[in-house]
Amino acid sequence: MKRADNFNAGPAALPLPVLERIQDELPNYGGTGMSVMEFSHRSAEYEAIHNDAQTRLRRLLGIPDGYQVLFLQGGASLQFAMLPMNFLKPGEKALYVLTGSWSQKAADEAGRYGELLIDDWAKQGGYRDIPASIAGDDPSLRYVHITSNNTIYGTQWRALPKTTAPLVADMSSDILSRPVQVEDFALIYAGAQKNIGPSGVTVVIVRDDFLETANSDVPTVLKYSTHAQANSLYNTPPTFAIYVMACVLQWVEETGGLAGIVERNQKKAAAVYDVIDTHPNLYLGHAEKRARSEMNVTFRLPSDELTKSFLAEATECGFVGVKGYRTVGGVRVSLYNAVPVEAALRFAEFMQDFARRNG
Repeated sequence: MKRADNFNAGPAALPLPVLERIQDELPNYGGTGMSVMEFSHRSAEYEAIHNDAQTRLRRLLGIPDGYQVLFLQGGASLQFAMLPMNFLKPGEKALYVLTGSWSQKAADEAGRYGELLIDDWAKQGGYRDIPASIAGDDPSLRYVHITSNNTIYGTQWRALPKTTAPLVADMSSDILSRPVQVEDFALIYAGAQKNIGPSGVTVVIVRDDFLETANSDVPTVLKYSTHAQANSLYNTPPTFAIYVMACVLQWVEETGGLAGIVERNQKKAAAVYDVIDTHPNLYLGHAEKRARSEMNVTFRLPSDELTKSFLAEATECGFVGVKGYRTVGGVRVSLYNAVPVEAALRFAEFMQDFARRNG
């Protein structure tokens, strides 16, 4: 079986060993005579999977005591609203740092619940860079919100900020791709479908003392405390997606852990960016060098015709998912954890060959 070189931005590539394991276990998990998809979420068999996923994520990310790890649904888009519903009231202020389309969407939702201070420095520059500093020390701020990686524009906080106000991050597209000091954050949320699993499950990591300050007048199912108190089993969770996530986390541990992930991700990003830097008149990178994302490499070519030719040839060569986001065009190469180094090297060689013929 030939596997595609899958550079989709999400849902994204999953590790082949994980897919093979799922295939093997699908009709009969652990000798139960049932698929994981058929387990009751109240069963001992599922509870073991659920807790294993939490334990592995805590270990890999170094999540300290005093934090809850929640498995929710609705993706990051639900978190855009659920966060301010729980932690913002009329008259209270939160700072939103706009570094791309998803941070803008998060701010749009939050504006329904309280007063927003907007840092639009990156927006004013066309989302090509990341602020060197932010005003996160205002004691009146309920929280500060950032998006750690920007899939559409290919920018990333290479050094995550520290603030005295509670810091919240949408890490949907770079969670578990590099070390993070979790204790610097009051809350982290991330859709799983790019780096740690399939679509359908959203991870929320929330500090206990921050959780204790949450608003009480929130619908029960939209309270973080509801899910924290019930070990994310208040209602039926996305059981199969959590099982797949547990498999992915085990694969990460068995292939060098977070250090191994970091090493492979750096090799992949370097291979593609090196070609961009070698041919700067052909491959016009969007992000400033200091803000380049290791997850999403974005560029365009000097003309729409040449960009279309590049994309057509990439498709012919078996590369999947490299067309830029619909609102910005160009090319986007997503290099999430499960994308093999060899796939990135093949794409870099294709870029070199295209440059030889069109440079």
